[in-house]
Amino acid sequence: MKNLLVKTWFELRGNPRACVWTEPLWGLSMNLCLPYASVYMIAVGLKDVELGFIATVYMLSQVVFAFLSGPITDKLGRRKTTAIFDFLAWCIPCLIWTRAEGFWFFFVAALFNGAMKVPTNSWDCLLVEDAEKSMITRIYSLIIVCGQLSAFFAPISSVLVSRLTLVPAIRILYINAFIVMSTKIIVLYRCSRETRTGLTRMQETRGKSIASLLGGYGGVLKIMAASPGTIFSLLIAALVGAVGMINTTFWQVIVSKKLLVSDTLLPLFPMFRSVIALVFFFTVIPRLTTRATLKMPLLVGFGAYVIGQSILILTPPEPPALMYPLLCVSLIFDGFGAGILAMLAESLVALHVNAAERARVMAIQHMIIMGVTAPFGWIGGLLSGVSRNLPFALNIVLLCIGIASSLLYYKDRSIS
Repeated sequence: MKNLLVKTWFELRGNPRACVWTEPLWGLSMNLCLPYASVYMIAVGLKDVELGFIATVYMLSQVVFAFLSGPITDKLGRRKTTAIFDFLAWCIPCLIWTRAEGFWFFFVAALFNGAMKVPTNSWDCLLVEDAEKSMITRIYSLIIVCGQLSAFFAPISSVLVSRLTLVPAIRILYINAFIVMSTKIIVLYRCSRETRTGLTRMQETRGKSIASLLGGYGGVLKIMAASPGTIFSLLIAALVGAVGMINTTFWQVIVSKKLLVSDTLLPLFPMFRSVIALVFFFTVIPRLTTRATLKMPLLVGFGAYVIGQSILILTPPEPPALMYPLLCVSLIFDGFGAGILAMLAESLVALHVNAAERARVMAIQHMIIMGVTAPFGWIGGLLSGVSRNLPFALNIVLLCIGIASSLLYYKDRSIS
């Protein structure tokens, strides 16, 4: 109980507890499939450019649903919105991916999957609206930790792939993801309650159409434009999102096609990365985030990520005695950088959002973030078609922009 995160885990009550305690189910569902998502698409016939195009379609779908998420969340409530759209965004695509046989299957699944921006908004509101502000960074740290815990289930994927080959194994894992995600949705709905702000917004929007609520975005944009912290949090979230999308989409590709790592070993590397991230979350990261500002954690996170991506680019496929250690070192820096930046990006958005208009402000924020990051999937696909290294070179450029932006924002600020 002396560890801050462990203490926070047991102190959670109400909606924060329901959201955090059900999050590990994510590891038994989608995260068993994600290490193979890109190579699965290639295995059923997609090319690198099509892979990047699907990633961009997914992002553009998120832009549309992010735009709609504010009014939907306010009218239906945080709890009901999360249940309905989690099913549409994850359970239905899982069924499509299970039967996928070509480009158009993944295209349609990406359109549905983009609806995840609606529950991203409503779930965030459900998570933090009734939580103490002082606990927000710790709560998001626990969410990241829960996501990293999924890596311990990675050997399940590896065993299935080694015994059944890639495509049949991943189809089974998507069926499992459908079942477990459905269970998670039901448990979260039963164990949560509508937030105080949610009840107020449901009352205020009763009888109003979605279109009329969308018309109120003009005033929300003025609120956001007047807040330098909101603008900075948007920039950081967009950079972290773009880097994460490229890394998630093309990491399996460079490791499988350039470094020639066996398919059965692919889940083991994310597992190693997650274990490292967990160690950092329970040791170094809490110490960094207790500072008066988030400047140092941001700079350290961006810097570590740059080092990890650089080592990945420089890692040769031969000899294995050199390749595997370098890949592990790369993942150590990636695990730290990606983990702390994901938590900081979410925390910055939550800390600087206008509490009374949280749903609509976060809807616009998600829409802008997705709009900015969407082209990077397609760009990454084009770059990967030329060289497997180039998407990660682009990541390094984006991370350096993050470093410069953090230095500029905190130049004359002593808080936040």
